[in-house]
Amino acid sequence: MNIPQELKYSKDHEWVKIDGNKATIGVTDFAQSQLGDVVFVELPEVGVEVSAGSGFAVIESVKAVSDIYAPLSGKVIAINEVLADAPETVNQDAYGAGWIATLEISDQSQLGELLDSDAYAKLLAEGGQ
Repeated sequence: MNIPQELKYSKDHEWVKIDGNKATIGVTDFAQSQLGDVVFVELPEVGVEVSAGSGFAVIESVKAVSDIYAPLSGKVIAINEVLADAPETVNQDAYGAGWIATLEISDQSQLGELLDSDAYAKLLAEGGQ
């Protein structure tokens, strides 16, 4: 299972790349493998405020429809519009071209609640689904 060390993770299987006060978010390799072939991604709107733990996007696969939860609170400042025409990008490159959205972080203290790669690997090893 691919778990890049430079990223942070939520217990809901989202990854977070921190760049100053910005956070780019996507679903982990584990999550996309559990979903199966992604056929549609409902992206949040740019400018919307999201709260940590709230659903802010939806991924539909051949197996299920799944909410994507915001791992941090903030304002959506960018969305990956490529996913509108090529949702399978989530399967092909979960940690790169398959990103979902970028937030401007409103509460830096929430970063401490995210998991590092070792803690996320442990969660998976313990069956944390």
